Amino acid sequence: MAETILIVEDEEAIAEIVKYHLEKEGFRTLTAYDGETGLRLALEAPVDLVILDLMLPKLDGFELLRRLRRVRDVPVLILTAKGEELDKVLGLELGADDYVTKPFGRRELIARVRAHLRRVQGQRREEPKRILRVFDLTVDLGILVVRRGDEVLPLTQKEFEVFTYLLLRRGNVVSREELLREVWGYEYTGDVRTVDVTIRRLREKVERDPARPEIVRTRRGAGYYIPHEDDERT
Repeated sequence: MAETILIVEDEEAIAEIVKYHLEKEGFRTLTAYDGETGLRLALEAPVDLVILDLMLPKLDGFELLRRLRRVRDVPVLILTAKGEELDKVLGLELGADDYVTKPFGRRELIARVRAHLRRVQGQRREEPKRILRVFDLTVDLGILVVRRGDEVLPLTQKEFEVFTYLLLRRGNVVSREELLREVWGYEYTGDVRTVDVTIRRLREKVERDPARPEIVRTRRGAGYYIPHEDDERT
């Protein structure tokens, strides 16, 4: 099966060139023209490698890379302009695997992509189930289980889906409408009580004190979020 490469580049002409070269070599491609869309695809789609421009609208490449590295270890190849040495260094420090300087040649681009895919190919076949941690909980995305220590918390499928949706967007407020649309899979119809009830039941299972939630919090008038552990209670 062909590997899928995500191209995150706001200059459509460059994105199309990269897309053309990759598809000519047999790769599948996904394209995003802004950082927010790029991050969403990188987190949700079955992506094997990301080609990332750093200067992006809505969410710059540095922040995208920082957030991505919290939950995924997919190879990232950054695109930088000639002479932007600081950008290369910062990108690598944030977890990028390599960089290509614009303008680049087709052979160089394909060679670097193939090299990083080869490096992780064997590892990925035997990759352990994805494990995420939030406060004192362990979330196993492979077997859909949340634990506190050795105790398995009795989450329903929908509670687990809501919890992981928030967790993969940790630090960001997610509206009830978005949860209803993305988790339940239909457009918002005006009744957000379904979300609120699911959140209440979820808190009863994951919070030590559901009346004073520390993990799944509410931003009044905006939605729900899971904070980073060093964030102050709000």
